[in-house]
Amino acid sequence: MFDLVIFDCDGVLIDSEIISAQMLIDALAERGVQIDLAYVARHFLGRSYPTVMNTIREQFNLTLPPDFEEEYRARLLERFERDLKVMPGVAEVIAEMGVPYCIATSSSPMRAARSLNMVGLGHLAGPKLFTSTLVARGKPAPDLFLYAARAMAADPARCLVIEDSLTGIRAGLAAGMVVWRFTGGSHLKDRALDEPEDARPHNRFASFAAFYDIAPELKGRT
Repeated sequence: MFDLVIFDCDGVLIDSEIISAQMLIDALAERGVQIDLAYVARHFLGRSYPTVMNTIREQFNLTLPPDFEEEYRARLLERFERDLKVMPGVAEVIAEMGVPYCIATSSSPMRAARSLNMVGLGHLAGPKLFTSTLVARGKPAPDLFLYAARAMAADPARCLVIEDSLTGIRAGLAAGMVVWRFTGGSHLKDRALDEPEDARPHNRFASFAAFYDIAPELKGRT
């Protein structure tokens, strides 16, 4: 059924979104902008850093200083070093994967590679890692997923996307791919999983322990 599995990174492979969200909330509060986790989830989840900065500028009439990005990224990676965790069951699922797989993320190449390395998934960087810097339009446009499919020589119609955000779900659907929503990240805990009509996945799962129960044909096939 599938020739390629495309994993999102933040909120799927690594439990990073709750850390990133709180760090951004705190950094903006220092500059007089008050937002909460619900706002971050609605407007920023799954989007690239430049898109987030554009939204802040437009919504709050706030232009952040040139060194904000570098400072924020440095502080975030320090926090990741202390608190970042791999999503439970992910390593086992990847180790038993029987079809080609890759990662397509809105994170920067440096952040994605370092984050994966911190949690023992450093082997997923390199040619299996595709970031939004490779395409003109990030998620929710389909460009990144289509780029990954071409690079991995896979038909988009035979690709399975694993996403957590509505932005990522929209991108996967726009690419003509099958999309499953992973809902087990800390940032989605106890939250209403509202899914507008244009962001409804084909399936949902809350634990990677159930991954091969849903699609046993993906396991160990050569």
